[in-house]
Amino acid sequence: MKLSEVAQKLGCRLEGSPEAEITGVSGIDHARPGHLTFLANRRYLPLLKTTRASAVLVEGGVSLERDALSPPLSALRSANPYLAFAHAIELFYQPPRYAPGVHPTAVVSKSARIGKGAHIGPYCFVDEEAAIGRNAVLHSFVTIYRGAVIGDDFFAHAHSVVREFCVVGDRVILQNGAIIGGDGFGFAHQKDGSWHKMQQSGPAVLEDDVEVQANSCVDRATVGETRVGRGTKLDGLVLVGHASRIGANTLLCGQVGLAGSTKVGDNCIFAGQSASSGHLSVGDGSLVYAQSGLAADVSPHSKVGGSPAVDARLWLKISAALNRLPELQKRVRELEAELEKRKP
Repeated sequence: MKLSEVAQKLGCRLEGSPEAEITGVSGIDHARPGHLTFLANRRYLPLLKTTRASAVLVEGGVSLERDALSPPLSALRSANPYLAFAHAIELFYQPPRYAPGVHPTAVVSKSARIGKGAHIGPYCFVDEEAAIGRNAVLHSFVTIYRGAVIGDDFFAHAHSVVREFCVVGDRVILQNGAIIGGDGFGFAHQKDGSWHKMQQSGPAVLEDDVEVQANSCVDRATVGETRVGRGTKLDGLVLVGHASRIGANTLLCGQVGLAGSTKVGDNCIFAGQSASSGHLSVGDGSLVYAQSGLAADVSPHSKVGGSPAVDARLWLKISAALNRLPELQKRVRELEAELEKRKP
């Protein structure tokens, strides 16, 4: 594809040779001649001098000055190079398509309702009274429990599960091993010290355009429901506890854990391995730093870090002081020794 055509499809301003042939996309340090790459983080600016790519997606104002011995590098100027690169991948890579139909090894209940154009792959199981929308894809070994209701353009990768009576919206993607509606962690303590399992009667609900990545769990609720809002993305190994509610367009990164009845607003980010205690509220637009532990409510548009989490600016100061702690401890001991010498 000519670079001029790529620029037109991506809505970018071209600086360089419009006739350059683009054969694929790649990261800036692995790109080869004919590849389109991107620069979204200025820490990688030095790589512009060494990349072998033929063109790069960059913001306006980024200089492409290169060594005289290096091949010329064209620029596609974009206000959001990373998003433009995401669209560029779609120009050169088309994921597999799956023909409508039910594989002979799949088991689909007679009372299940399967939408037009759906693909039910090998060894899938669709239970009684389940409903699956148009153009859904159940790849292989996917299990849909009784009474689950799933929207259009659903894609479930191998070994993912939607449990009984859960509700899944349109264009939802479940990566391998995702579990929607597994039992919440609910047990009542008895006099003899044992634990009585509480029935988890409330479904999990995923709204439109949610993606749940590999081996993540959205637990069902004891009563009520667990809800994940429109456009929210859950990374791998994430746990959403029972009766939690997550707003729209929120990101939960790898190994995040939300204890039961946590409420998270719209447009929040929980960075990797962060977690919350149960029954907390996190306001819209908040950012929770990696490995932070929430022990109290978080106001809207806050940035918090540490465990227990505090305002991120304070947490950075604490972290800086912690790095100097051995030096400070040594200084205190020296001062104490000097005071001992001065005692009469």
